Amino acid sequence: MLAAIILLAVVYFIQPYSSLKSDFNKTAAQLISETRPETEMFSQQDIAHLPEPVQKYFNHCGYIGTSKMSWMKTEFKDVPFSTGVDKATLTIDYTQYNFVETPNRLAFIDSAMYGIPFQGFDSYNQGVGSMKGVIAKAFTLFDQKGVEMDKACLVTVLAESLYVPNIALQDYITWEAIDDTHAKASITSFGISASGIFTFNEVGKMFEFTTNDRMAVGFDGSKQSIPWSAVYEGYERNENGIFKPTILKAVWHYPEGDLTYFNGKISS
Repeated sequence: MLAAIILLAVVYFIQPYSSLKSDFNKTAAQLISETRPETEMFSQQDIAHLPEPVQKYFNHCGYIGTSKMSWMKTEFKDVPFSTGVDKATLTIDYTQYNFVETPNRLAFIDSAMYGIPFQGFDSYNQGVGSMKGVIAKAFTLFDQKGVEMDKACLVTVLAESLYVPNIALQDYITWEAIDDTHAKASITSFGISASGIFTFNEVGKMFEFTTNDRMAVGFDGSKQSIPWSAVYEGYERNENGIFKPTILKAVWHYPEGDLTYFNGKISS
């Protein structure tokens, strides 16, 4: 009987279906079906109102004269992912969707803890942010929602707005000049606002986005107000001639030291 139970568990773990992943795929498919295709090209007129370092970014990366996007799917494989300070580091596959017209964002984590499947679904959909984690495809470890999560997910959209740069041109984002290498951006959606500062070099290469508007929510439900950064590295020219970062990092700036909890290279 014990051998049969173990065999059934193994078969269950290795079969591809999971309810959480199905929810992720269905939500993505629905949002894609509701998205209007973009037909315009990026132009100098589009970016004329932006702070100088942001204009330099569009030009340096080669976006002017190329097609605007209405959504984008990005995949990462075998990413080191820390579950917290002095806590386990998992190896995850990570898939995310960013949408332009409405700042929706979906992300899915696929991993394992001690050989048992662990999956996570982060969502910012129509103004509602959530973070759900499931182990063994059936047991919910956490399901975080609320105003703090709404704001945290919204500011993540802002952090990635220049990675999906048509987002940066939308009316729900406003820009403020700071100096030759810094620009402040603010995002407002469904009555919630968040902001942060982008850092560039002299030619317009974006390196970092930093904000105080992303609450650190632990798997146990604990919450901390900690500065957070998205870091962009590994610039390469893609098949469309766009010069863009291929390595994305997410960093919590704890008082006792920085924690880089996500350090992934884009696979597609």
